[in-house]
Amino acid sequence: MTVHDKTIGKIRQLPESLVQEVSDFIDFLVWKHSSKDSSLWLDTEFLESVESDFSDYLSNLEDYENRLARGEIQW
Repeated sequence: MTVHDKTIGKIRQLPESLVQEVSDFIDFLVWKHSSKDSSLWLDTEFLESVESDFSDYLSNLEDYENRLARGEIQW
């Protein structure tokens, strides 16, 4: 069995919400490793979210880490 076959088998076992995450990640990998011209087939909503939400993610992550360090929340 190839890695491709094993991966497809794993995806088939996931709930639909996680399959969407896998699909988004695949889109990201294709975009990252291909020319900008081939990114046209990607879901534009995904690309917009990558470009717009990343700064929010970083500030939220920093806030989370600070709150964790202060003991306000637990891991």
